[in-house]
Amino acid sequence: MATNGIKSSDVIILGGGLVGQTLALALDAHGLSCAVVDRMPAEALLDTSYDGRVSAVASASWKMLQAIGLGEALEGKGCPISTIRVSEGMEPGALDFEPAEDEGPLGIMFENRLLRATLFEAAQKAEHVALYMGRSAADVERGAGGVTVTLDDGTLLSAPLLVGAEGRNSSTREAAGLKIARWRYPHHAIVACLNHEKPHGNIAYEIFYAEGPFAILPMLGDTNGHRSALVWSVPEKDGPATLAMNERAFLAEVHKRMDGFLGEVSLAAPRSAYPLGFHNAAKITADRLALVGDSAHGMHPIAGQGLNVGFRDVAALTQVLVEGARLGMDLGDAQLMERYERWRGLDTLMVAMATDGLTRLFGVPGKTASRIRRFGLGAVGRIPPLKRKFVDEARGSSGKLPLLLQGVTV
Repeated sequence: MATNGIKSSDVIILGGGLVGQTLALALDAHGLSCAVVDRMPAEALLDTSYDGRVSAVASASWKMLQAIGLGEALEGKGCPISTIRVSEGMEPGALDFEPAEDEGPLGIMFENRLLRATLFEAAQKAEHVALYMGRSAADVERGAGGVTVTLDDGTLLSAPLLVGAEGRNSSTREAAGLKIARWRYPHHAIVACLNHEKPHGNIAYEIFYAEGPFAILPMLGDTNGHRSALVWSVPEKDGPATLAMNERAFLAEVHKRMDGFLGEVSLAAPRSAYPLGFHNAAKITADRLALVGDSAHGMHPIAGQGLNVGFRDVAALTQVLVEGARLGMDLGDAQLMERYERWRGLDTLMVAMATDGLTRLFGVPGKTASRIRRFGLGAVGRIPPLKRKFVDEARGSSGKLPLLLQGVTV
């Protein structure tokens, strides 16, 4: 709705990545309007070139995507994860995490390019979503009466609430003065996609070496046969050299760390690398402001929970806003922001710190540390309630779940 040249909506979302677009579609499914602003042009979101980036969508997150109308568009385009196999190197005593017989898969592996394009295409068709792609916020004012955003082309937007979803270097978070705890890990993640000779059996492998975790994640096969995604954490000092290896040497190192259990391997996409770090905002709300996704938190990819924690933010914030709207409340009301803060603040911190703890625990070198870790894996396997807890965490079904993560609209 436009009034006096100002385009009004219920929510303004700065950042149109996976989390920002999902929030827009979740709000749209409940009749709330939003404006999504992102510097990236539409053509980039629809780019079909494969960069090797993938995401594990936990089963609870998948229920949310289905609930907001994305199930049909994504059905059959991801690879279900039937088992997560955790091991200390290639030593015996691997621990398998599997769902119960009456449950679906632990999650689904999707190519990021597919998720991005599907979300964007759905947002283009959504009744209550206005997209401002290739734009940025030149000025943001949060006041007692609402939020006004001036875009770099002069467009004026207004809403009761602003959501920061730009990512780990969120300018919205910085402008609001929301402090974060931040540190870097002495590792780089090498990301690649592999074709391999033997089937992966829908198993996600998390192999821990003292130098860093080595994850092999199942993907749908293409015309070349069996495929998996590789996320390999290497010491920071070795990152550039590992990325610069010729293809034959790189694949030989990969094959060695896998002990050949998937047979011969080849590259299915270009390799890339990025530094690893941790950050967590002390507060995820301010006056008429809420943070979601990487704007609020970022963690080591060791457990594949980064995107799913962002989806939890989406589900919780959507429920808070929809229930507030039904009561006739101002969507930027401090009570609603406090509820969202309580719901997500502690849960996010606990997941982030657990991930950080695993990273440090499995990074301790030496044979004694290795034996202790193998003993720990064995102990988890022998204690069903503890093992079940890990399965629930992998599925994203632990804690007080918002309705969307249960597959139910608000």
